[in-house]
Amino acid sequence: MRREETVDYNIKATWHAIARMYNQQAARYGATMSTGFVLLNVDAEEGTPATKIAPLMGLEARSLTRILKSMEEAGLIFRAPDPNDRRSVRIFLTPEGRAKKDKAREVVLHFNNTVFRQVAPEKLKVFFEVLSEINKVVERPDLFEGINT
Repeated sequence: MRREETVDYNIKATWHAIARMYNQQAARYGATMSTGFVLLNVDAEEGTPATKIAPLMGLEARSLTRILKSMEEAGLIFRAPDPNDRRSVRIFLTPEGRAKKDKAREVVLHFNNTVFRQVAPEKLKVFFEVLSEINKVVERPDLFEGINT
């Protein structure tokens, strides 16, 4: 089987193309795709517990820590103790962070609206169904049972 015929290659190649596109757009505003995703995942009013952001983005906590530190240094976010649980820290947006969040939302919506205009609704429905099935396969605990290792 050639790599172009594998499921994982096609998903990864497409995701890398999307990531490049988002990073190019983010760079125009002095940000990165990762910064944009963090901004989109922080509740603008209530803030968001730092521990909830990494799973939303599919990141390891260590990676998120570096991103949050750079965002704090750039004046996009600030950290404050959670009023309900003093052991926890919440991430809040600064006015600059709110402005960049709005721009990130605009870019994401523009991309998605363009895809929705370009790809027929029935094809998108099948696409989402297929991705859902692939996710079920990936999450199967017995996926690699019986493979010679």
